[in-house]
Amino acid sequence: MAKELSNRFSDDTIVHFNYLPTIHALVALSRKDSSKAVEALQPTAPYEMGTPGAGTFSPNLYPVYVRAKAYLAGHQGSEAATEFQKILDHRGVVVNAPIGALANLGLARAYSLQGDNPKARAAYQEFLTLWKDADSDIPILKVAKAEYAKLH
Repeated sequence: MAKELSNRFSDDTIVHFNYLPTIHALVALSRKDSSKAVEALQPTAPYEMGTPGAGTFSPNLYPVYVRAKAYLAGHQGSEAATEFQKILDHRGVVVNAPIGALANLGLARAYSLQGDNPKARAAYQEFLTLWKDADSDIPILKVAKAEYAKLH
C-alpha cells in the first residue's frame, strides 16, 4: 500500500513527509521494532506542527502520536510523555481527532512507566473525564479504567 501511495503521489509533500513515514512507523511497531518506528518518523519532524489536511479526516499530529506510541513500546517514558504533551499543548491542531483524547491516556501510561504515579493518576483522570459519557464496554476505556485502578 505504501509503495502504491508513493508511486501515485510521487510529488506530494504530505504523502512523503506525513503519510508514508507514519505508515512505515506503524509497520515497524506491528513488528515490535520501536527504534525503527522512531527512525521512520524522522522526516516528519520539520512538518509535524503543520496542518496537512482538512475535512473529515485530517492526519494532524499523527506522526507525533505514533512516535509517542513507539517511545512507549520502547519503554522510554520521558520521551513518550514529551510527544504526548505536544498533542495536548496543540489541541487546536488535532481538533476532534481521536488522538486528542488518546494523548491523555498515552501520557498517563508514560508517567506510569516513569514511576510518577501522581502525574499518571491526573492524566488517567483527565482521560476518564473526557470519556465519562462513552459506552462502558469500549475496550480502550475498560483497559484505561483497569490501569487507573492499579495505581490506587
